[in-house]
Amino acid sequence: MKEMISLEEARELVLANVEPLPQETVPVLEAVGRVAAEDLRSDIDIAPFAHSAMDGFAVRAAELAAASAEAPVEMDVIAEVAAGDVYEGSIGEGQCVRIMTGAPVPDDADAVVKYEIVDVVTGDGKPGSRVAFTAPVKERNNVREAGEEAKAGEVVVEAGEVIGSAGVGFLAGCGVVEVPTHRRPRVAIISIGSELVDPTEVPTPGKIRNSNSYALAACAQAAGAAPTILPIVEDTLEALAAAVSAAACEYDFVVTSGGASNGDFDFIKPVVEELGELLMTTVNMRPGKAQTFGVVQGTPVFGLPGNPAAAYVGFEMIIRPALRKMQGYRHFTRPVVKAKLSRDVKKNDPRRIFLRSTLYKDDAGEYVVAPAKNQSSGLFGVIQRSNCMAIMSEGLESRTAGSLIDCMLLDVSEEVSL
Repeated sequence: MKEMISLEEARELVLANVEPLPQETVPVLEAVGRVAAEDLRSDIDIAPFAHSAMDGFAVRAAELAAASAEAPVEMDVIAEVAAGDVYEGSIGEGQCVRIMTGAPVPDDADAVVKYEIVDVVTGDGKPGSRVAFTAPVKERNNVREAGEEAKAGEVVVEAGEVIGSAGVGFLAGCGVVEVPTHRRPRVAIISIGSELVDPTEVPTPGKIRNSNSYALAACAQAAGAAPTILPIVEDTLEALAAAVSAAACEYDFVVTSGGASNGDFDFIKPVVEELGELLMTTVNMRPGKAQTFGVVQGTPVFGLPGNPAAAYVGFEMIIRPALRKMQGYRHFTRPVVKAKLSRDVKKNDPRRIFLRSTLYKDDAGEYVVAPAKNQSSGLFGVIQRSNCMAIMSEGLESRTAGSLIDCMLLDVSEEVSL
């Protein structure tokens, strides 16, 4: 095992140790945002019949071939068909049928002329009236064909496809009311530290509130997982070993924060090594160099640093992709755009650095990125006010205002291609 590995190596290492979870079937409404585990097929043609795309008059297009404003073609309105109704009669020469949006187009008609461009000669435009057409119409104009979107038995959502809000409606129209999808990962969140107290408590001297558990649980939830915040674990090898061992038996993924470095009270590395297989200890990134990963009783266990920003960045870069893979997602990295730096940024650390930043457009419509002035790894508030992370590559090259830099978007899904 290398002492320090690149971010790409770390991500691939963790991804190689997780697989999509077993399938479960959920109601179609609960499938929004989730991944279809199997091909989904329509049970009927969509649409099931040719229908009108708007309110108007169903006609034979050939009869209006010579229609013009100077020589309008007049027709008798012989019937009216509303959505949900069917007109089964015939349409003779010089006749038309008033039709509403969504209504089946009569068999004898091959086009629909919208109501607004038809002149009423006598009556009110309803059956018994006479109307005039002042322009030709193409065959199948304003007609939505049977099977236009899908044929019966056709795959409408492929395995691996993320189901959106419109997809839920599409599937419902295809008769798919239950969706097979990969089970959401159950994630145990454990904060380590004798100095930690519950957020409901006012800290006494030497104590701080346990904010990491809530942030990491929120990160897991945002990734589609089902997090559980477990009790705070004190800084002892025995307490942490017991907590990790129990969590590995019950959950699909275990995330700890704190105790990931090499101090006298940092125990996550020896615990993972003692209970299972230790695969990673440090990653060439800042914040978040100390990243512990291994497998305990067949369950991935990831030890994040205790500093809030370091824990957040480690989760976003490495754990989130793994949780997505466990749910069947195919894309694991957030979109990246190039933007101009708003100010000079000095670099005195050779690691890859992720600057918590705000991306915006200037008056010329070009992307500009403003790194937060305070990049302390102990701050959550800076991340709350950021929408991206500006990435400074490995090495010691500083950057000047106006130079282009890669920015990873934090509020855009991995499926988006920019």
